[in-house]
Amino acid sequence: MVLWTAAGVATLGFLVALEIVARGYGFSGPITEQSREVIFAPESGPLLYGGLALTMVVLTWRQRLIALGIAAGVDVVFFLVRWALDADMNFGNGALWVVLGVAVLGVTRRTGQERLLLLKGTGLGLLLVAGHKTGDTWLLITSKTRATVLDAYVAAADHALADPSWLVGRFLNATAPVSTGILHVVYGQLPLAAALVGLYQLRRVAVERRFPAHHLVRTFLVIGLFGPAIYMIFPVVGPVFAYGTDGGAWATANLWPDVLPPVTDPQPIPFDGITPRNCMPSLHTAWAVTLFIHSRDGSRAMRWAGTFWLVGTLTATLGFGYHYGADLLAGVVFALTIETAMRCSAHGWDRAGVRVVALGLTVFAAQLASYRWLPTEMAARPWLYGPLLLLVTGAVIYAYVRTARAARERERERKPGVPGQRPVPEASASASASAEPTDSAGAAETATTGTGTTGESGATDAKPELV
Repeated sequence: MVLWTAAGVATLGFLVALEIVARGYGFSGPITEQSREVIFAPESGPLLYGGLALTMVVLTWRQRLIALGIAAGVDVVFFLVRWALDADMNFGNGALWVVLGVAVLGVTRRTGQERLLLLKGTGLGLLLVAGHKTGDTWLLITSKTRATVLDAYVAAADHALADPSWLVGRFLNATAPVSTGILHVVYGQLPLAAALVGLYQLRRVAVERRFPAHHLVRTFLVIGLFGPAIYMIFPVVGPVFAYGTDGGAWATANLWPDVLPPVTDPQPIPFDGITPRNCMPSLHTAWAVTLFIHSRDGSRAMRWAGTFWLVGTLTATLGFGYHYGADLLAGVVFALTIETAMRCSAHGWDRAGVRVVALGLTVFAAQLASYRWLPTEMAARPWLYGPLLLLVTGAVIYAYVRTARAARERERERKPGVPGQRPVPEASASASASAEPTDSAGAAETATTGTGTTGESGATDAKPELV
């Protein structure tokens, strides 16, 4: 409870600080943007309903149906009022009302663990929306505070990787509109894919009345929290803006994706005050890597979907000119470092986890430093620096896979049983084994604990509607 309170206070403090900075530049911050959506037309209705879906993992199926009905009813009322007043039309207010209502219910009508569970569900739903608002605010701040960008440095360093953005960009141009149509969906619907995997991981919260120690949403939120801070340190807009038509008058030349940029002495490029400096590292890559990792524990269809989204996202980020190859490598290291730290914070820190985090931080810092201060050397010796970049990134991947596999094996040793099935506590198993099959008291105990002959353990409060 103390840890959750501290995390809540720290998050609130961060949001307040971001709000103050945003207002200093003449626009509203994440707190104002999210608060106004209680009444005014939301910017993203699906995002609010995604937050409601995360909150509903703590509710029973009956409560979920009631919550969805209330949310839809509130949205219908708002729709009719806005239609009558000829105001901006959108939906999602009802979802936000229900999320806030769950928090009120937890504070006023529940106590102890049940109150904490409802508040955690509310916090998870609100953080999904707040994370999106925070990201938007960060991007506006980067465009207002970073008058120059470092694209020339990254473009030069990317020669060591054979300029993958130019290569994939030409490939997509040759295969359009089929390839571009599919990849636009993959790139744009990454949050939806992540929400589905997250909901799969949290599907038993209502039954077990507790959240899993670690899940996808935690890493997603932390990546979105810390990633934009790196944008401030290393502002880059991407090849389609710095070297393409999307940059307009601010582009150095119209080169992407047909002509490679010249390798000269890189200099910071003055750029407009609108385009976000959101390339280094590639957070879409980081999120796709995290989605891929967490989809490994799902069904075969989910594993294939996770692989498809990872490959599709990497292809889209390069082929649409949003990122350089160097951004993607930094995004992979960034994701694995944060994922390891989040897993260790949930399951306990050990020496292997500390080594992976230290290795990831070192490699990530070395990548940024080399892109900034060694780009011409990297471009002049691609046979050396290209394999070296891939090698150090591969070292982080190998260290993560080895550590995660060992952690999973230890978890299985602590909790033996059929995969996907919660183990029966040892004391309960011993009691069941010692009881006679015809003993009525043993039968009553079985009914109370929800443990049947199949060996599956259910809810402890005999609530069939939770299943």
